[in-house]
Amino acid sequence: MGEAVMTTRRQADGAIVVDVRGVLDAATVDALRAALLGTLASDRPGTMIVDLTYVTFMDSMGIGALVAGHNAAREMGSQFVLRNPSEFVHRQLRVTGLAQMFGLPDTAGDAEPSTRHR
Repeated sequence: MGEAVMTTRRQADGAIVVDVRGVLDAATVDALRAALLGTLASDRPGTMIVDLTYVTFMDSMGIGALVAGHNAAREMGSQFVLRNPSEFVHRQLRVTGLAQMFGLPDTAGDAEPSTRHR
């Protein structure tokens, strides 16, 4: 079981950024889910960006937390953007068929993540 650190900040444009570092697995996914859903409910941002630059591992539970955040954002009319997923995370999202739902290119490094809301 791993460790993860999550910090939340507001950008000048009003978007909320959740920076995630470490491992997203059974031991850490509840904190991610709480950060995403809690921030969406309390701040109601127009855009929520989840920065995954320093996520070294993510299992199906981590993917589930991202899907929950995406769905909650969509329900309230917010954009949900994944920023800079590592190659490992991007591969996990491609294998599960979720990369397109999150607006990510088919292969890592092909393009910037889309900010289009689905």
